[in-house]
Amino acid sequence: MRILVLGHTGYLGAHVVARLRALPGALVLVGGRSSADEIPVDLALVRPERLAKTLAAAAPDTVINCAGATGGDAVTLAEVNARGPAVLCAALREGAPAARLVHLGSAAEYGPGTPDTRVPESAATRPVGPYGATKLAGTVAVTCSGLDAVVLRVGNPVGPGAPAGGLPGRIAGLLRAAGPDPDAVLRLGDLSAYRDFVDVRDLARAVVLAITAPGPLPPVLNIGGGRAVQVRDLVRGLADKAGFRGRIEENAAGSARAAEVSWQCSDITAAEQALGWRPAHTLDDALTALWEGDGTP
Repeated sequence: MRILVLGHTGYLGAHVVARLRALPGALVLVGGRSSADEIPVDLALVRPERLAKTLAAAAPDTVINCAGATGGDAVTLAEVNARGPAVLCAALREGAPAARLVHLGSAAEYGPGTPDTRVPESAATRPVGPYGATKLAGTVAVTCSGLDAVVLRVGNPVGPGAPAGGLPGRIAGLLRAAGPDPDAVLRLGDLSAYRDFVDVRDLARAVVLAITAPGPLPPVLNIGGGRAVQVRDLVRGLADKAGFRGRIEENAAGSARAAEVSWQCSDITAAEQALGWRPAHTLDDALTALWEGDGTP
């Protein structure tokens, strides 16, 4: 099986590639913005007709799109998260129409959830900011493409190598800097929101199942932990693993997103039915791997 992974240098992409390379009989090709990549391609800039020729030459059986932007201005987010998947789908229809496409979406596409309620794939999508809106646009491009495609709508990933740009990685960095100092103070924003955390290793396993599953798959599958965890509990869990002896201070007015989206939790029943997938790692497993790991998948 020839598998092309786009966005392989990112947090999610690196774990996906590591998992795929352990798959018997898989030839993993990687593509990205670097000229050193096997298949150099920038989805934010490339023209569909040029990418179609590249895909035809690579002849992949499967394409996995892990490319995405989580930060930056609205233009950057739109170029990567919305234009990128649309261009990829157009190019696949022309250059590799039989390939299966697995695209990584985001639970941010749903927007605010209802407390004590898990959100199924059929729920209305009401993203509250440019990130969720542009990810939703990418999902629509994939689900309307006519390709053999599935969007894995990912919760909040956590685990080994979590980047400093996300909350778990940022908190781990602050705890490492604080060390065992009993006078250390971590000043953080509002930690009252609830999020659905999923171990990045479980996400990578879901991708493998999605590319090897027979027959067509549902257009969207939630990939999450299946339970809502208060962000405060995640921070305290990491602090315990770090042996943090200082003080954690919250600024309740520090996060507009926490106020707008106070609850997120995905119903993961469909992924179990379609892929035979459920999380194998607990949040405690993920936090242990984050704290003790060296950053490698």
